[in-house]
Amino acid sequence: MTTTFVIDTDPGIDDALALLLAARASAARLGAVTVTYGNTTLDRAARNARLVLNRATCDTPVFAGWDRPLRRPLITAKETHGIEGLGDHDDLPAPSTATPSARALLDALARTEGSVTLITLGPLTNLALALREDAAFVRRRVVRHVMMGGNVAEAGNTGPFSEFNVWCDPEAADEVLRAGLGTEMVGLDVTRRLVLPAAAVAKLARHTDPDARWLGCLLGFYVRFHEENEGLHGAVINDPLAVALALAPAWGRVERHVLAVDLGDGDDRGRTAPGGPGDPVVSAYREVDIGPVHDLLLEHLFGRWLTKADFEP
Repeated sequence: MTTTFVIDTDPGIDDALALLLAARASAARLGAVTVTYGNTTLDRAARNARLVLNRATCDTPVFAGWDRPLRRPLITAKETHGIEGLGDHDDLPAPSTATPSARALLDALARTEGSVTLITLGPLTNLALALREDAAFVRRRVVRHVMMGGNVAEAGNTGPFSEFNVWCDPEAADEVLRAGLGTEMVGLDVTRRLVLPAAAVAKLARHTDPDARWLGCLLGFYVRFHEENEGLHGAVINDPLAVALALAPAWGRVERHVLAVDLGDGDDRGRTAPGGPGDPVVSAYREVDIGPVHDLLLEHLFGRWLTKADFEP
């Protein structure tokens, strides 16, 4: 059975891998993509999404969504993803001006036939705006919401406690988690286990195949970032895990947690911490079987140049 995806994203190095995976996976149909700010600006995110889909020979439409958080100032992650958002790829065509639309996700859902699995890979602003506009329509069309974001027990990647996507727009995350979509949270508790070692990235970058070198150039920036900031010899590729678990939820183990999004301005901003009465119950992945995920990535992303042994540290 084929699963129909709509992906909301902010490409982004690992977002680019997730889009390639979703576009190529035989068990999925990528109905539409919406973009937002986060890892980069809205203009660059729209351009990057189209460039990546072109690499996958995929003509899925890209809808430009909102360009800033609901209440917070805009902050992007150029230190993590590069000036253009795609790592060491700095010779990209200049982005066209993207007109922000609060209806982007509604338009994407309306264009996509059948029941939709919605995968959100960036700040949740587009989804929050869609729910404000027409929550009933979103609930009718979306049968699953798989969210890369948040964390339960793992340390944050933005400050001591918070995951970047939630930190960017905690108000949007709070609205989405309270909306009753049955959100499945693929957070740092599991995504930090999906690492492509530095040696594997170097192997891609040195390859004679230009497709391999493109991936090596994409991921080399990530390797340097993780080495300098965490002492990790590899690239944590968060977003493809959300696509993998959207395809095969049995590869992970979910726990139900009452969570509250911290809306303050201090170190706890965007923290998804244990909540209390009135706070939403969220299904959070706490364990994942990484072996099948490696197989999926080899099948659709890396298998022409890497083997399963290349995922070993």
